Amino acid sequence: MAGTVAIRVGGGRNRHTSGKTESAFVRWTLISLALGFLAFFLFLPLILVFTYAFGQGVKTYFAALTEPDALSAIRLTLITAAIAVPLNTVFGVAASWAIAKFEFKGKNILITLIDLPFAISPIIAGLIFVLLFGARGWFGPWLVENDIRIIFATPGIVLATMFVTFPFVARELIPLMQAQGNEEELSALTLGSNGWQMFWRVTLPNIKWGLLYGVILCNARAMGEFGAVSVVSGHIRGLTNTMPLHIEVLYNDYRFTASFAVASLLAFLAFITLIVKSLVEWNVSREHMLAVRESESEQS
Repeated sequence: MAGTVAIRVGGGRNRHTSGKTESAFVRWTLISLALGFLAFFLFLPLILVFTYAFGQGVKTYFAALTEPDALSAIRLTLITAAIAVPLNTVFGVAASWAIAKFEFKGKNILITLIDLPFAISPIIAGLIFVLLFGARGWFGPWLVENDIRIIFATPGIVLATMFVTFPFVARELIPLMQAQGNEEELSALTLGSNGWQMFWRVTLPNIKWGLLYGVILCNARAMGEFGAVSVVSGHIRGLTNTMPLHIEVLYNDYRFTASFAVASLLAFLAFITLIVKSLVEWNVSREHMLAVRESESEQS
């Protein structure tokens, strides 16, 4: 006799195999712990930052943001991100394409080098650039003779930022491109497309959301980097201090309101980054659901 079989577990109640095997007490306990952790280590510090930033009024807040050293730090941070992020985007796409689409000698070495900034302390990375381009470094004497400044100048800050941020785009794209395979690219080549046409019309549309996600993470790290930039900048006020370094200088000078004002601006930029990141994730999930529905409709 055909029919629906109901599985009864203890007390005659049906247990649906929906994955919710834990009791309500356990679920709410875990949720409460997670929310409490976020409130204590994330939301409370952010609230305190904005509270201290506006503690002496809006006029004092904007005065701290518009003083010459603060404007210089903001400008240098934006310039550094504007240079490092596009360059790392180009590198990340090229490296991901090579790793995911081709087999070549040294492929594992390239993957290891991409992950290197994750394993090295940013301060060590800064020291490496000092040893290379400092006055007593390998290229230091030649740079001094030709009046080229890298360390304690904007080029050194850009180089240090690029080093600590270049894995982000590649690490987002490599697994995505490996999962997609190369069938569509091969089909485009078979139909007569050249390399650039294949990239712009096939590869780039398939990786656009992963690419944007990696760019967002890269930009967030570029604007907030402290360790490597601190080593190569020289802490020259009004010249080589980025926003994180300027916050440290203000705090060490006991200008707490000004330091929290600049910190709140950096936090605001982080909020914008999170909003854009959430929009990207929402678009990715929406496109995935649409693709699943189209696939189901075609099968039916």
